[in-house]
Amino acid sequence: MQEVGEVLHQASSGRVIVRLSKPLRDGQLLVDNLGTKVAKVSEMIGPIDAPYASAIPLTNNIKKHLGKAVYIVEETPATRPKRFRGRKR
Repeated sequence: MQEVGEVLHQASSGRVIVRLSKPLRDGQLLVDNLGTKVAKVSEMIGPIDAPYASAIPLTNNIKKHLGKAVYIVEETPATRPKRFRGRKR
């Protein structure tokens, strides 16, 4: 696991705002230090040198994760973007 940021707060829309230490891709899962899924990144916001992420919470009790560090699990083939294969001729 690699630490990528900290959960700041829950927005009025229900999404979670995360301050990141490095940019992530949309769709990546964020977990806590025990490996429990916390949120899924839906979009990146802010400047590139100080990125933030808007994420969809994956737990009912997101308030216990506020102010805590979040991690990503090492990339697996299932989370890697698919390549365009094109049509065979």
